[in-house]
Amino acid sequence: MTNEQADLILMEVEDHMQKTLEVLKREFAGVRTGRANPALLDKIHVEYYGVETPLKQISSITAVEGNQLFIKPFDKSTLKSIEHAIYASDLGLNPQNDGTGIRLFLPQLTETRRRELIKDVERMGEHAKIGVRNVRRDGNDHIKKLSLSEDDEKGYLADIQELTDKFVKKVDDEIKLKSDELLKI
Repeated sequence: MTNEQADLILMEVEDHMQKTLEVLKREFAGVRTGRANPALLDKIHVEYYGVETPLKQISSITAVEGNQLFIKPFDKSTLKSIEHAIYASDLGLNPQNDGTGIRLFLPQLTETRRRELIKDVERMGEHAKIGVRNVRRDGNDHIKKLSLSEDDEKGYLADIQELTDKFVKKVDDEIKLKSDELLKI
């Protein structure tokens, strides 16, 4: 029975580490790279009939050309609300309302801004690594509470460490990918 519990703990550890990696990828999608990406607007919420609603639920968002997003609301009466929400966000973009939709032009990033964004990406990655290590610590604690033989316990702890190394490497790979994307002009 205890080996089955240990196997379950191992699966939970891997699942939590995978979720940490997915959260990091979502955070990275919101980092502006100079190219238009609809995920940039994922955090924008619009007042829609008295309810704060995610922008992507009330409109279609498409990347037009390399540096432009076009937001076409399903209900044209929300254009002003969408425009206001974009102004109120921390994106620093100026929406252009053409009566049927909103265009967002993303200016090219300066070298200094790219370096700042890379530092942000590295910081986010470090937080993800801390999350992975916290999952490892919790998994190790659970394994140690089981009454396993010394050899079994060492084996499961080694498995958890192996998972930790694998996911830390994946986080490093994601950081490198996003940093390279930011450096590409």
